[in-house]
Amino acid sequence: MPRPRVLVVGSGWRFLSGISYYTCRLANALDSRFDVGALLMRQLLPSRLYPGRERVGKQLCDLRYADRIPVFDGIDWWGLPSLARAVQFMRKFRPEVLVLQWWTGTVLHSYLTLVLAARLTGVKVIVEFHEVQDTGEAQHRLAAAYVRKFIQPLLRRTDGVVVHSRFDQESLRQTYGLRDVPSVVAKHGPFDHHEATVPGPRAPGGPRRILFFGTIRPYKGLEDLIEAFATLPGDYRLTVVGETWEGWTLPADLIATSPAAARIEFVNRYVADAEVDAYFADADLVVLPYRRSSASGPLHIAMSHGLPVVVTAVGGLVEAAEDYSGAVFVPAGDPAALATAIHDADRLVGRRHPDPSSWEKTVAAYAELLSRIGVTPPQPAVTSMSSNQTVPLFSPDLR
Repeated sequence: MPRPRVLVVGSGWRFLSGISYYTCRLANALDSRFDVGALLMRQLLPSRLYPGRERVGKQLCDLRYADRIPVFDGIDWWGLPSLARAVQFMRKFRPEVLVLQWWTGTVLHSYLTLVLAARLTGVKVIVEFHEVQDTGEAQHRLAAAYVRKFIQPLLRRTDGVVVHSRFDQESLRQTYGLRDVPSVVAKHGPFDHHEATVPGPRAPGGPRRILFFGTIRPYKGLEDLIEAFATLPGDYRLTVVGETWEGWTLPADLIATSPAAARIEFVNRYVADAEVDAYFADADLVVLPYRRSSASGPLHIAMSHGLPVVVTAVGGLVEAAEDYSGAVFVPAGDPAALATAIHDADRLVGRRHPDPSSWEKTVAAYAELLSRIGVTPPQPAVTSMSSNQTVPLFSPDLR
C-alpha cells in the first residue's frame, strides 16, 4: 500500500526559533510512516520588526531535514514570487494532507493562499496549534483583531486539528469555537537533538548550579526567579541564557541591582546549538518560572538532558511534564514558593531522569487523525522508534 503524502508547513531557519526546530523534528519523525515534504516560511516579516533582528539569517542551528525529504525554503511575507513557487512545489509534491504549524499571525495570509490551493485539488488540511496567538502579537489591538477575523476562513477549511495538551484543546474551543473539527492531543516530542550528558555527582562543597534558558519575555516570569534567587544560600549559582524580546528589560535591571548579582551569569543573546549543549551540561537544575505557557522548548531540552526541572503549573506544562520524575511543580508568580521548590528539587540532582516524551507517540497521533479525516494510513509499524531517531530501529523505545 502506498504511503500517504504529507506536506509540513512551518518556520524556516532564517528566523530561527523553537518552531523552526519543531517543524524539522516533526517532518523527520513523520517520515518514518509517511512520504513527507517540507515547505518553510523564510522571511516572516520585515527584519527590522523582529525582536531578534540582529541574528536574522545567521547560522546558529545544526539540525537538518532528512535527505529524502524535499524542502522548499521558502515563502516571504510579501508573497510574490515565493508564494507562487510554493504552490508549484506543493502541486509537484502532490500531498494528500497539508499540515500547517500555527504560532504567529504573520503567516496567516500565506497560509490562506496555500489552503485555497490545496482544497482546489482535494488536499486535506490539518492545523497544529502551538498557541492560540503569539503573546506579543496579542497585546497589539490591530494584530489581535486581524488574526481573530481572518483565521476564520482558514479554520472553515480545516479538516483536523493537532494540539499539545488538553489545556490547549479547550483553549481553542473557547477562542475559536473549534468543537466539531476532529482533533487529537499529540504531546510535544523530545528535543533530544542536543547532546545529552549524564549528570555527575555534585562535588562536596561545590556550587549548586541553576539554569534559566529561553527568550526573555513578559510571560516567562524571569523576574520571579531573580527575586527568589536572592533569598537562596550563597552556594547557589544562576545562569540566565536568553534573548530579550518585546523590550522586556525588567529582568536585566533586576539582575544588575540584585544583592546576589555576583552569583548570576547573564548571557543576553540567542545562543548557537553547540553552546546550548554546554549550558545544559553544566547545570544541576533548570528553572522555568512561566506566568503562562502552552508549551516550552526549554522544558523539553531539559527533560532530554535528564535534568531536574522546577516549572510552574500553568497552561500545558503540567501535562508535558506530569510523567517526568525530575519535575517539581510550583504556583506561578510566587517567588517565595519558587525558592522553596528549588530547595526541594535538590534531592533530584545528580542522576539522569528518563524523558517520557517520544516522537513515535506524535506520529501515532497523526496516524489516528489521518484515519479520522478519511486518509488511509499505513499499517502500524512493528518496530519501535527511540525518541531521538527519525527512522525505525530494532531497539526498544525507552522513553
